[in-house]
Order: sequence, then C-alpha cells, then structure tokens
Amino acid sequence: MSHFAVIAPPLFSHFRALESLAQALLARGHRVTFFQRPEARSLLTDPRIGFVAVGGPAPDAGLFSHVSGVGLMRLIDALAANTDMLCRLLPAALEQAGVDGVIADQMEAAGGLVAEALDLGFVSVACALPVNREAGIPLPVMPFGYATDDKSRKLYASSTEVYDWLMRRPRRVIARHAAAFGLSPRDGLHQCLSPLAQIGQTITGFDFPRTLPACFHAVGPLRGGMTQSVATSGSGKPLIFASLGTLQGHRYSLFRTIVRASRRAGARLLIAHCGGLSARQVAKLRLPDVEIVDFTCQPAALRQASVAITHGGLNTVMDAIAAGTPVLTIPLGFDQPGVAARVVYRGIGRRASRFATPGALASHLDALLTHDRYRGCQRELQRQLACAGGASRAAEIVVRALNTRRPVIAEYYGS
Repeated sequence: MSHFAVIAPPLFSHFRALESLAQALLARGHRVTFFQRPEARSLLTDPRIGFVAVGGPAPDAGLFSHVSGVGLMRLIDALAANTDMLCRLLPAALEQAGVDGVIADQMEAAGGLVAEALDLGFVSVACALPVNREAGIPLPVMPFGYATDDKSRKLYASSTEVYDWLMRRPRRVIARHAAAFGLSPRDGLHQCLSPLAQIGQTITGFDFPRTLPACFHAVGPLRGGMTQSVATSGSGKPLIFASLGTLQGHRYSLFRTIVRASRRAGARLLIAHCGGLSARQVAKLRLPDVEIVDFTCQPAALRQASVAITHGGLNTVMDAIAAGTPVLTIPLGFDQPGVAARVVYRGIGRRASRFATPGALASHLDALLTHDRYRGCQRELQRQLACAGGASRAAEIVVRALNTRRPVIAEYYGS
C-alpha cells in the first residue's frame, strides 16, 4: 500500500475530480491525503480520504469558492500567494506525513516543485484544459479557433505574451522557489509538469490537432459511478439543461436571458444554479416549463436534454459528449473560451456571447435543436470517450508511474 499526496488549488471542480481519482486509488488499497489550506477540507465528501491543513485560512476567505465581483488581478494574486505558502510549508508537511508520491494538479505549481525538491515521484493532472504549451496552439484561456496561417500564429504568440505579463506575480513565485529548491530555472505552470505521467480530463478528439508529451494520457472525466436519474415535468417539448458551474451560478441576469431564449425556442428548461441564486431570484425566474434546482445529477440531466447551455466548463462539456447532447457555450473566464473554441471546431455545438440577447440565444438554440449534424459530431467523440478509461484508468497510471518512477507512455500516443 502506498500513501499518495494530492496538491490542488482549493476549487470545487478540481477537488471533485481528484476526489474521484482518490476513490479509485482507495479501491486498490492505497492511502490518499489532500494538502491545502484548512477551509478546503469542506470540498471533500469522502471521509476515507485524508486531509492535512497547511498554513492558516486564506486572507480572502471564500475567494476560491465564489468569485462574484472578484477582479482578475486579485484572483491572480491570491493564486500566487497560495503557491508561495505551499512551497514554504509543504516540504515539512509531506515529510511528516510520510507520503510515497504526489498527484499534482496542473494549476498548482507547488505540487510539482515540492515533489522534485523532495525527490518524490509525481504525476500531473489537468482538471481543466491542459496547460502544456505548443507552438501554433493558442493558450487554453484564449478564445481563438485553430488555424495554421502566419496571421493566426502571430496572434497566438502575442496573446501568450500578454498572458505571461498578467501572470507575472505567479511566475515570479515559481521562479523564486525553483531557485531556492535548487531546481532548473522555470517560471510557468507548463514548466512544472511531471516527466513520468500526465493525465487529462479531456479526449484527443475534442482538442485541436496537436502533439502532447508521450506520457500524456487523455482519460476523459474523472468521475465516480453515475446511476442517478433526474425527474423533470412537462409536455413533449424538448428539454434544455442550463448550468454555469459552481463559480458562476450567481449570474441572475444571464439566467434570465436563458429563460427568455428557451421560451422563444419553445423548449422546457432545467436550471442548476449550484447554490448561486437567492430564493427571491429563483422565484422571479420560475415560469411554466422552467424548473430550477440548486444541484442535480448533471450526467443524468444531460442524457435527458436535447441541448446543454454551459459556461464552457470542461466537466460539463465532457458530460455532454458522453450524453451525445449538443452544446451552447457562453464562456465567462478561466479556460472556458478555449473550451468553447474547441466545441465549435469539433462541430458539437455553438458559442455565444454572455451579452447576447434572448433572440440571439434563441437562434442558436433553434439551430442546435433542428440540425442533426451536431449530434452526428457528438457520436464520434462519444465512442472515443467510452474507451478513455476515466478515474479507473487514471489510477492505474498513477500507481504504475509512482511505483516504478519511470515514464508511462500512452498506449495510443500518436494515433
């Protein structure tokens, strides 16, 4: 039995994915412990998974659990401060806990940096779009489609420069701790990834044409068993499922636009606001053929839906692919513009502006409801996703990489 540490930013979707991976490792007889600020303990639901509090509560209490009104630079500064704290305190915490290896979220550089400093094997996990960089491929936070002409390549390069400037504080933190640990120079998340194995929640067919490392394994969503069903009321009208995720579920005005657009499209609507709306806001949105819940079993809801409306979260889009449900993406931040660009590129849905009118959204919904080509494109990705392996395959890769300390090459690399 091995003891694995999980290092991830204190974000709900990241903890949920890595908790599923942890459960798959527990089923194989291993021990798993998450290391993060004390308030992150509430993000875990399985009592069998260990948790070690590192440092004190974050100065901005609740910042990572609800980003309403949070400025971009404030969020970036908070991420940098969290990485700095972990790089300072994790070495002692990991040594005291006696861990045998590290599972490091790609979005938290401290996982890889500290593992290297302690000579621990580590595996990188991309809970969002991979941060791996490649010439000719836009960064995942950018809204650009895929193209190979010189103009597009220059656009990708200049946008990368802007991104790196915005991320200058986290980059300085990474560079400083890499030097303090005696590691090779580095100043970005993409330079803190595992040479043993990298795991992504996406699938090759959803991404742009690219060449990821040979040890990168696209296993699809990290999930537990999903057997729950969702009861929805209404007539024979098509059902639209709408969710803006756990961090953006407070956007009442956007939900109001979605309600109006769905009614124009002649469809029923199920909204899951993930606790972001007040009771008063829910009452104002509730109309005939409109159901509103805090949470629901998303995969089950998507299996019943004719269209999914999403902020472009990778988890929701992967669930939509598994269900074969066309997607209308309304990206709001993080890697969502990149996810939306891939939805359009692969022909499985459409992208709309968060400032779109009800009429504009209704036009997108009409197209998704009436044209079979979107479901046709979904079917090919469905087949690939069904063979990806999910959390069980990811657990196999983790154990093999961390027990042998040798690179685990993807079976279908280059295919």
